[in-house]
Amino acid sequence: MWPDRRIQDMLGIELPIIQAPMAGAGLADLAVAVSEAGGLGSLPCALLNPEQLRSQFGIIRQRTSHPVNVNFFCHRAPEPDAAREAKWQRRLAPYYRELGLDPDVPAPTSNRAPFDDAFCDLVEELRPEVVSFHFGLPEQSLLDRVAATGARILSSATTVDEACWLEDAGCHAIIAQGFEAGGHRGMFRTDDIATQIGTFSLVPQVVDAVRVPVIAAGGIADGRGIAAAFMLGASAVQIGTAYLFTPEATIAEPHRRALAAGPDRATALTNIFTGRPARGMVNRVMREIGPIAPDAPPFPLAGGALAPLRSASEPDGSEDFMSLWSGQSAGLGRAMPAGDLTRQLADKALEILAKGPKR
Repeated sequence: MWPDRRIQDMLGIELPIIQAPMAGAGLADLAVAVSEAGGLGSLPCALLNPEQLRSQFGIIRQRTSHPVNVNFFCHRAPEPDAAREAKWQRRLAPYYRELGLDPDVPAPTSNRAPFDDAFCDLVEELRPEVVSFHFGLPEQSLLDRVAATGARILSSATTVDEACWLEDAGCHAIIAQGFEAGGHRGMFRTDDIATQIGTFSLVPQVVDAVRVPVIAAGGIADGRGIAAAFMLGASAVQIGTAYLFTPEATIAEPHRRALAAGPDRATALTNIFTGRPARGMVNRVMREIGPIAPDAPPFPLAGGALAPLRSASEPDGSEDFMSLWSGQSAGLGRAMPAGDLTRQLADKALEILAKGPKR
């Protein structure tokens, strides 16, 4: 009944719905619920060490035999720049003093780890059905080892150029991530966010440019968005923000309250939480020093100086210093279990596709 089954057949899934791997927002519970419902559940690994990954993947394997996606970041770790990081911490010093913290105490180090030999060893050991990457692809020797396991390889593109590069590098499918998407931009061949385009402009252009299936991502939160993506040539969709409303999501309570505000909460691209552009709901620190701060240290170092501020304020219910990642369609989100959401999204999309365009 789906107009294009290439992703379903390739990945061995019933429904062409991929749960976006959102670091810090979902672990085994969310991935299992989506995979059991017929979609592709995803385990984000950017904030996990190898032992945590092994533990979470073990839980998944105990609870579902359906395919699962394991996702990694592919950024290059930046060279430490003590002077720049100290300058960034000085810029945040008024907030430290407001919360009774010492602004001269060295900031903690961010723990977002890129894909490396240790993670590749785990992929070879655990053999997930799908391995996806953000910010491009790992070095060729690591990519070859992943491919040798038989895993299907996916990665995100924010431009046609990036999509063609990924296809040439051996990706089995391309995730076309539009400007509307929540969280980090997957951009890796440009750093110009001013030229980023929306999902429904990007998808058909990528579809026309590559031979592999295309997965639409960004601003898709209901059956209408899924149907529209298929009409533009997508073979599947990747959905993130809608899954933040589920009980399986691991986001903090202030984040849930912000999402519940719906269309009343604006989102913006910001680099102040990590050093790399990511879309989140506008809060105090974004308004006052961002959303884009040219002096923020490179990814992922900017987050270190903000971590103590979040730790000191979040217990009081404050969202002031939290990264409230969200796409532009949060106003369409509804609270329900992840499995129910997956099936509902698919049912509504099929209903719309069966009716065809209105005349």
